[in-house]
Amino acid sequence: MGVAKAVRPLSLEEYLALEREAPVKHELVEGFPHAMAGASDRHNRVVVNLVLILGPLARKKGCRLYVSDMRLKVDAATVYYPDLMVVCEEDTGEYYKEKPCLVVEVLSESTEATDRREKLRKYLSLPTLQAYLLVDSRVPRIGGYLRGKDGWIYQEAEGELPLPCLGGRLDLKEVYFGLEP
Repeated sequence: MGVAKAVRPLSLEEYLALEREAPVKHELVEGFPHAMAGASDRHNRVVVNLVLILGPLARKKGCRLYVSDMRLKVDAATVYYPDLMVVCEEDTGEYYKEKPCLVVEVLSESTEATDRREKLRKYLSLPTLQAYLLVDSRVPRIGGYLRGKDGWIYQEAEGELPLPCLGGRLDLKEVYFGLEP
């Protein structure tokens, strides 16, 4: 029988130190690290298509596009690795960002529930966020939470979805280019 060991939440500094040495990535959820699983081929291909679409729009607006290796600090005890995020404001963090205007999560069987509940609640609390997009890796389906005058609205793509902070539109066909349904 093992010895009981006290467990306590990690501080942001402890988490960042752990991540520098860890062989796998962890998200920090309410102070507790959670190991991340690898992504499928289809998931990665959707992310690459998104980078090819969003990259030129971000560059034109003077914004920066980050992919899954940059952390997003959503509060003092929670840090995620979103699939993509766009930052247009000054955000000088070296190991994490705090001021995205757009966050994109690519859904899979293992991540969908977390992305639609836990991360949704945390992301929509960010004052700089203008849109949170959920892109399904399994079927051509994109939904997004867009900040409006009276709060957040949910919209599903019917061909295109607006990208508020980038001033463009996300074309469903382009996101799934080269992928069989």
